[in-house]
Amino acid sequence: MLRRFFVTLCCCFIAGLVANAQETKEAPKPGPAEGYNIHVLAPHLVDGKQMGPYHHYCKVVAPDPQIVCLIFESTEPNAMLMQVEYIWAKSLTRPNVPLKTWNKYWHDHTVEIAGGRVKVLDLPDDKAKEVADIVSKTDGYIIHIPFKGNLPEAGKVSFAQAVGHKPLTAAEYKKSAEEAAKK
Repeated sequence: MLRRFFVTLCCCFIAGLVANAQETKEAPKPGPAEGYNIHVLAPHLVDGKQMGPYHHYCKVVAPDPQIVCLIFESTEPNAMLMQVEYIWAKSLTRPNVPLKTWNKYWHDHTVEIAGGRVKVLDLPDDKAKEVADIVSKTDGYIIHIPFKGNLPEAGKVSFAQAVGHKPLTAAEYKKSAEEAAKK
């Protein structure tokens, strides 16, 4: 009987210590995966075929703006990461990316948003418009990870493109780079 009392007392004491430690423990510091909470839906061209729409979960990483999106085929909790999109201010890309490279890998979000295929989700209409207005001043670069069945295809990646992407002429690109540099 005394032994049972002692065991119960010890268990209560340990439970109290654990509860006290949990109450006084500092919240963990946010990691780099925190903050990907701007939810956008848009289709992409992958290897020449329109696919999606894809669910983008985006985070502003610098005020220029520089935005990174983790892109999934669905909103299921265990959905596989399929793409990553880097969204950079035109003032960063246009003066620094050669036209041939830009036309092949980058796309203008002004054109993509104007096409009506991009939807900002989970925000009131006025906030969704603010997000779209900010993103319309950027260019996007999408890396696609192809899968074969449920495995990523080893050694393969491709570069997806926005539906409606329009390659620019040298004159258009030069003009847009000059305009971006002024902003």
